[in-house]
Amino acid sequence: MAQENSRTLISYCPDIKVMDCTLRDGGLVNSFRFDDKFVKALYKTNIKAGVDYMEFGYKASKDVFDVKDFGKWKFCDEEDIRAIVGENDTDLKISVMTDVGRTDFRKDILPRSESVIDMVRTATYIHQIPAAIEMIDDAKAKGYETTVNVMAVSKVNDKDLDSGLELLAASGADVIYLVDSFGAFYPEQIQRLADKYLNIAAKTGKQIGIHAHNNQQLAFANTIEALRMGVSYLDATVSGMGRGAGNCFLESLLAFLRNPKYNLTPVLDFVEQYILQLKKDGVVWGYDVPYLMTGVLNSHPSSAIKFIKDGRTDYKAFYQEVLEIE
Repeated sequence: MAQENSRTLISYCPDIKVMDCTLRDGGLVNSFRFDDKFVKALYKTNIKAGVDYMEFGYKASKDVFDVKDFGKWKFCDEEDIRAIVGENDTDLKISVMTDVGRTDFRKDILPRSESVIDMVRTATYIHQIPAAIEMIDDAKAKGYETTVNVMAVSKVNDKDLDSGLELLAASGADVIYLVDSFGAFYPEQIQRLADKYLNIAAKTGKQIGIHAHNNQQLAFANTIEALRMGVSYLDATVSGMGRGAGNCFLESLLAFLRNPKYNLTPVLDFVEQYILQLKKDGVVWGYDVPYLMTGVLNSHPSSAIKFIKDGRTDYKAFYQEVLEIE
């Protein structure tokens, strides 16, 4: 057990790092079509709030995805990031996400000396881990901080998960993320998994992160449970903006953390000035009954997203549909 890592919920934890994923996870809601005014304001908000990392979006391949179908934060070209942050002469670090099979990492990830990006994250499914390690090690060799997000672990058996984590612990990844892709986990399960991740990571000096989804309204609870166990990197988005039910609210997390470096007020101002307008414009995300159903049944939220988009309210029928899928 990783008891030496555990801490109380009122502990001051100087090792905590907060990652704002609003542009990346939130971009899945609006096809990454954020205007520069929004992005610049979010960047300045994160600086004022003491947030440690800001994830600008994906480094997606333009051979795989049509540029016309997405905003620029699907691709995060260097010049587009620099148009927002300049040389980023701040304490806030810049992050991007790469995706196994969907990123031309050798071509599109520049050497760190030529980029304003600080961290490259890699998203992978358990069966893709060998390919993910190639991407992670490439980014590490280019001079970046590196993390890996192992997705959909709620569908992975313990033996395969242990094997995958052992491989990642021996890779160039600095941080291994526990990801609740379907919002299926409860705090008790997060406790057990965090203990597993922390013990495997400790063998090679890696750190652990948490990326939670809010299908059962547990993203915040699961995040602070992981923190209590010793997890250091905490992902969140402003007002939980993200695919489907969304993510842990950045507002909730900053209000909770005992580290005096964090400041909630700038985020509240950003919500008032920008998030409310997004919602008025018809951008939809956040907890709803269909997401509860997919979360409880450990199912991908795509069916719930379609249910809501189609304007359906026949919840009992939908529940049976999801049951049949499972």
